[in-house]
Amino acid sequence: MSLTIKKSIAKGSLVVPPSKSYAHRLLIAGALSNGITNIENVELSQDILATLNNLKYFNKDINFLNKVVTINPSEKVFKEPVFDCLESGSTLRFLIPLALSKYPSCRFIGSKRLIERGIGPYLDICKKQNINVVIKENEMIFEGYLKADHFTLPGNISSQFISGLLFVAPLLKEDSIIEVTTPLESKNYIDITLDVLNRFGIKVDVYENKYFIKGNQQYISRNDLVEGDYSNSAFIDALNYLGGNVELIGLNKNSLQGDKAYIELFKKLDNGFCEIDISNCIDLGPILFCMASLKHGARFIKTNRLKIKESDRIQDLKSELLKFGVKVIEQEDIVVIDNSNLHEPRDILDGKNDHRIVMALSVMLTKFGGTIQGVTAVNKSYPNFFNDLKKINIEVIENDQY
Repeated sequence: MSLTIKKSIAKGSLVVPPSKSYAHRLLIAGALSNGITNIENVELSQDILATLNNLKYFNKDINFLNKVVTINPSEKVFKEPVFDCLESGSTLRFLIPLALSKYPSCRFIGSKRLIERGIGPYLDICKKQNINVVIKENEMIFEGYLKADHFTLPGNISSQFISGLLFVAPLLKEDSIIEVTTPLESKNYIDITLDVLNRFGIKVDVYENKYFIKGNQQYISRNDLVEGDYSNSAFIDALNYLGGNVELIGLNKNSLQGDKAYIELFKKLDNGFCEIDISNCIDLGPILFCMASLKHGARFIKTNRLKIKESDRIQDLKSELLKFGVKVIEQEDIVVIDNSNLHEPRDILDGKNDHRIVMALSVMLTKFGGTIQGVTAVNKSYPNFFNDLKKINIEVIENDQY
């Protein structure tokens, strides 16, 4: 499906969507807790729905009404659970360790791309603990229980693996240590996990690169609220750097979200050609590449993890930005944006089935006008994105039913 976006200047105000990062974690902690939990301000993007639909396997009944998820204890038993993660890397990586602590045998299914992205660090742990793993095109089958351990992981992997172990370690019979053996990237996501664990009564001692977790802890149920999302707000706030005037409502100025960094990074791009390290805000890659294209160009470092997201975000953005005359130069762990030949797009844009690429390219189209296909990918994280654009004076024309 495609949309045409006319050259437009954004104006007005907008309530920002809830944080997907916090929502995943709060819902999981609620499902692991000992009573009834209510989580407010939940939006059912595809990723959140993937997590929500799997929480029943932790003996919980789930109800959703008016953006509130209520998690109740349940006595229903599942002998051979099938965790359907759709395209959600967070769901897959957070729930695998938890499933292995509860079930002797379980199966995870998802899109081909999700399975291709891999679970290397977990495979190493499973091998060490004699847990049998079979990986096929669209599924992973596990046999064996996860036990407490001294887990070691490199710091340049997705933080979701570390968070997954942080969720499960308090539930294991013995104490565990999680040691990060190289400099930690995306630390802010670990900080969000630790924040949520603390809210639900879980104690984790952190010393330099090690996390010490006592076993046999209990998640204590509570009511909580999902704060506004800086990751998705970046696409809206970007319009303010393109001549717009939009007030964003609902952001926590003291948030732990690492993607809050976009505020300073947009200013940096506005001031001229610059170098930006995106290792701690890797999901901002698509919008930062596009903003660099519209501003003065930039040199981005620590970019390799962009290749293993919902798409290969370097190659896919390279092909689409070329339609604007932007040259993307890829080196080892480096991407340079050269916008010296910037012009309106000379072809229909392709969202590459990647929500963040769709949204970033749509921001660019507000400067030139043009058509983008594959727009339903936004349902993964921000289903109301195009409706919100319309609310702030961006002219969006539906070429197909959206």
